[in-house]
Amino acid sequence: MTIADRTRIGIATPHMFMDGKVDMALVGRYVRRAEELGYASLWTQERLTGSPTVIDPLSFLAYISGQTSKARLGVSVVVLPRHNPIHLAKQTASIDQMSGGRLILGVGLGANAQDLVQYGLSPERRVRRFIEHVEIIKALWTQDNVSYKGDFYELAGTNIAPKPAQSPHPPMWFGANVDSAIHRALKYADGWTGAGSSGAKDFPEKVALVQSLLAADGRTKADFPISKRVYLTIDDDEQRALRRMQEWAGSYYGNADIAERAGIWGSASKIQEKLAEWSELGVDEFILNPVVDLEDTMEQLAVMTGLKS
Repeated sequence: MTIADRTRIGIATPHMFMDGKVDMALVGRYVRRAEELGYASLWTQERLTGSPTVIDPLSFLAYISGQTSKARLGVSVVVLPRHNPIHLAKQTASIDQMSGGRLILGVGLGANAQDLVQYGLSPERRVRRFIEHVEIIKALWTQDNVSYKGDFYELAGTNIAPKPAQSPHPPMWFGANVDSAIHRALKYADGWTGAGSSGAKDFPEKVALVQSLLAADGRTKADFPISKRVYLTIDDDEQRALRRMQEWAGSYYGNADIAERAGIWGSASKIQEKLAEWSELGVDEFILNPVVDLEDTMEQLAVMTGLKS
C-alpha cells in the first residue's frame, strides 16, 4: 500500500519568490503539471507585509482556478482577525464559484497579537474577534439576510451573492498547534491543519488529541479531516539539505531554527519513511511544501507517495 492509498496528497505552489521576481509562467506550468500527476490539492499561504515576495493568496487562488480543473484549491492559512468578514466571505464565495466548488479556506488566529495594530485593530480579545469572523462568514455563505450581533460586528439583513458553489459551504480548516486552539477547531471548524512551522516531534501528540476529541464527540475523520503542512528538502547530502532548509526558514520566518524543529530533510527514502509514519497515524491530507528545487521535487514526491508509478 502506498502513502497515496491512505492519505490525500496536496502540494504547495510557487506563490513565494525568494529572489523577488514574480514568475507566473512557472506558476501556470507547475499547477498544471501537479494536476496531471494527480495531486489532490494545491496550496498557498498568506504573507501581507515584509519579505520575501509573496502573491496575495486569494488573488493567487483565483488565478490558478483558471489554470486547473480538478485539484482542490486551498490557503493555509489566512490570519482571520486581520480581515473584514463580509469582504472575506464575498471573496471566498466568488473563488469557490469561479473554481467550480474547489476551495478550502484555512484560517488561523496568528502568532503575533500586536500585528493587528497596523491594520487599525486592537490586539485585545482577538480570540473573540476570530470566532465572530468564523460565525459571520459561515452565515453569509449559507443564509440570506443575515442578522448578527456580536461584540465587534453587527449585521442587519446583510446578504452576499453569489453563495459558494459547495454545499453547505467550502470547508473551513483551522491551522492550530496549541491545545486550546485545537479544542476551538473541534468546536468551530470543518478540519484541522498542523502548521508547517509547528514541531514535527509534537505532531503525533496533536493528532492523538484531535482523534480523542472527535471520539468523545461521536465524530469521525470523515466529519473532520486531519491535515499537515510539511516543509521538506530532498537531498542525499543531509547537511546540505538542512543548510538549504535553514536558509529558506531564515528568509521566510526570520528564524533559521524553525527548519530543524519543523522540517524534514535528507534522502528520498528518509522523507518517504517519515511521511508513511504520519500517514499511518491517521493524517487525511498532506500539504507537501518543497522549499527548493520545486519542480524536480514535485516529480520526486509523486513517485515517493505513489501518485505516479
